[in-house]
Amino acid sequence: MIYWNSLSDFLAMGGYGLYVWGSFGVTALIMVMEPILVLRHQKNTLARLKRQLRAESRNTAE
Repeated sequence: MIYWNSLSDFLAMGGYGLYVWGSFGVTALIMVMEPILVLRHQKNTLARLKRQLRAESRNTAE
């Protein structure tokens, strides 16, 4: 088991702190951004499909 004497020892992670906390940070950022980007893409796709459907219905009505 690993014991740390202080918070700075914990954050340093035995010299691997930058890698460990950087990995956690990147993972957290991806987990936050992924649903936002998916919803944005879904919204844009639905809007594009609605425009396409309206254009096609106008063309068939003429």
